Amino acid sequence: MADNGENNNNSNYPKLIEAVFEFDIPAGQNPERLDVFLTNSMKYATRNKIQKAIDDGCVTINKKIAKSSKKIQPLDKIVCKILKPPPIELIPENIPLEIVYEDDFLLVINKPKGMVTHPGFGNRNGTLVNAVLWHLGKREAITIELDDDSEEEEYNEGKIFAGESVRPGIVHRLDKDTTGLLLITKDSSLHHILAKQFENRTIERYYYTLVWGDLKSDSGTMVGDIGRNPKNRKIFSVVKKDGKPAITDYWVLERYGIITLVKVKLRTGRTHQIRVHFSHYGHPVLGDKDYGGDVMVRGGGVPDTKKIAERCLKIAERQMLHAKIIGFIHPVSDEKMNFDSDLPEDFNRILGILRKKN
Repeated sequence: MADNGENNNNSNYPKLIEAVFEFDIPAGQNPERLDVFLTNSMKYATRNKIQKAIDDGCVTINKKIAKSSKKIQPLDKIVCKILKPPPIELIPENIPLEIVYEDDFLLVINKPKGMVTHPGFGNRNGTLVNAVLWHLGKREAITIELDDDSEEEEYNEGKIFAGESVRPGIVHRLDKDTTGLLLITKDSSLHHILAKQFENRTIERYYYTLVWGDLKSDSGTMVGDIGRNPKNRKIFSVVKKDGKPAITDYWVLERYGIITLVKVKLRTGRTHQIRVHFSHYGHPVLGDKDYGGDVMVRGGGVPDTKKIAERCLKIAERQMLHAKIIGFIHPVSDEKMNFDSDLPEDFNRILGILRKKN
């Protein structure tokens, strides 16, 4: 039987629940591979989930565990057990928020490091969504049933929070340890208007980041399709096939030799896009444990430079990436809205060390 979450090292990881599907094969059924039959018959389960159930011994034909290649026959009885996430229970929590702007329709929040944007497999509490629900006066838990085809990846990427059934409306997201400005809708009917601005790239978003090394050009564009890393599906990479187009524009603001302060704008909105592109091009984001930024990438051969890099790394307990600026058209007033945020404390401490060196 597949792991139901009890053995996962993350104590916040929810125990998966079992969904059982039974099929009585009619007398006129033509022989067909088991995996093909189930894929065609279970519209709410993905091919990968069905294959995993078969591999885990959770599919039987006439009470006997069956393999994918087994041909089903007339009058067979098939039982397929699939594990899926339990319903999400959104619990309002009294968590302080730094609110940059608020009206009857919108919130702009400056998200701190360490705060997850929305509940995921291993983070059901303490998220921005939990905090905003409390801020909006909600006190009762909200239960969201997941479809049978909800995958862990979709769950963690927040796709369930993109519809009108969930309030507050998460229009976009920031990684747990990325700080900065987030736009949230209070009115679900306005969600699609702002989502369209993101889709059309009419929303202005600029990030500031500290990356390893000295970029050759003062400005440029990074291009490379992004997809799941084939060796580790928890992270992403630039891939040659099965990826999505990704384009990142950048401008160098300050150079320190070993580290560069860069302003970044996304033309596309892929998960981890800035972190993946800068890592791929040899300049990982300082402190980024997933993409190689948590070790010294440049300047290790010069003693003084090495000391400075080590001091910066000691402070950089997360990726040094901050969503500094956001601009959009208000969905009700049609007014152009622009917001700028201060860099967080750890970011400024590192800048202080680098600027003193120069």
